[in-house]
Amino acid sequence: MMITTSLRHQAKYSLKGPLLLAFFWGVNVALVAAQEVEDQVSEIVSEATEERIEQVMEDFLADIESRLSEDALRIQTDHWLVMAEADVFEQLAQEGYLFDRVSELSGLGFLLAEVAAPASFDLSATRAGIYEVIGGQQADVDLNHLYTAGVPDPQNDEQPLVGLAPRELLPPPTDLSGLSLRIGIIDSSIDQRHSAFSNSSITTQRFVDNDSPPNAHGTAIASIIASNDPQALGLAPSAKIYAAEVFDHNEQQGEFASTVSLIKALSWLMTQDVSVINISLAGPSNRLLETALTRVRERGVLAIAAAGNGGPMAQPMYPAAYPEVVAVTATDDRGRAFRLANRGEYVDIAAPGVNIRHAQAGGGFAASSGT
Repeated sequence: MMITTSLRHQAKYSLKGPLLLAFFWGVNVALVAAQEVEDQVSEIVSEATEERIEQVMEDFLADIESRLSEDALRIQTDHWLVMAEADVFEQLAQEGYLFDRVSELSGLGFLLAEVAAPASFDLSATRAGIYEVIGGQQADVDLNHLYTAGVPDPQNDEQPLVGLAPRELLPPPTDLSGLSLRIGIIDSSIDQRHSAFSNSSITTQRFVDNDSPPNAHGTAIASIIASNDPQALGLAPSAKIYAAEVFDHNEQQGEFASTVSLIKALSWLMTQDVSVINISLAGPSNRLLETALTRVRERGVLAIAAAGNGGPMAQPMYPAAYPEVVAVTATDDRGRAFRLANRGEYVDIAAPGVNIRHAQAGGGFAASSGT
């Protein structure tokens, strides 16, 4: 066992009594000293280990409490969701199930019901009851989880041009300028008055009940893809953009997108004949969202999602962690992993995501980093 300077110092002064007694009685002083040193060091190490374990446990419990608090803000607890094909809803109606609001998801081939949840609501029991009625897992039952963009605030510093343009960081392997791609974006609203979109083709559909929804993140993402401004030319400036506006905002939860808005957005995009869907947001796993994305993939559309900005030790984030989705993490201009980027086996590819120049809602350009 290695004895540190600190441990040696403590052991030295605690051995005076035992060594004097050993010398008086003619006992082998060296053996006594060695035994006493071992005992003292073991005791000191044990105390230090206990203190460290106690501190680790305190930190661990504090982290759990913090995560539980965050998770509580990621769920709309006043209602629950059911998604299934029309014939399943007919079965449930015959058995007396009543649904407050039912939406047709024509692009996915499902119906989506939102149901008010009483204070005593038990999701597992409700799910089991529905499965028993329909004779199997032909429906998805879950809560209305919330998702965030999670990208750091843009850095402007009042400079005329900040960051690197998308084409500088990620030159397309082929010339995409003349290709009329149909690209879906699920994000916040877009400031289409910005010069970056002066010649862009952008079709929007809103899935939140808000006359003034957030528009910063969606503006940034859309410009990285399809900006026509030479100062920050997008990767595919001739692309036709179909933007689903899913972000809402309130004082308690900040900016967020709900499971309901995401699923409705996916359904709409499937009716717009897009070939790829960009989803730059992250949050908890949800059964309905996974089923919707599975249907999207089955119909030949590729969904690409941000891996998340929780750091190297963060848990997998969704929808990126679903096998039907391509999960993208971020690297800097040297090819190194972005320090806040999520990592893990669910990540499929890495792309430049540090200090990227993009359009800023309200005018001008800024630079941001994230997946």
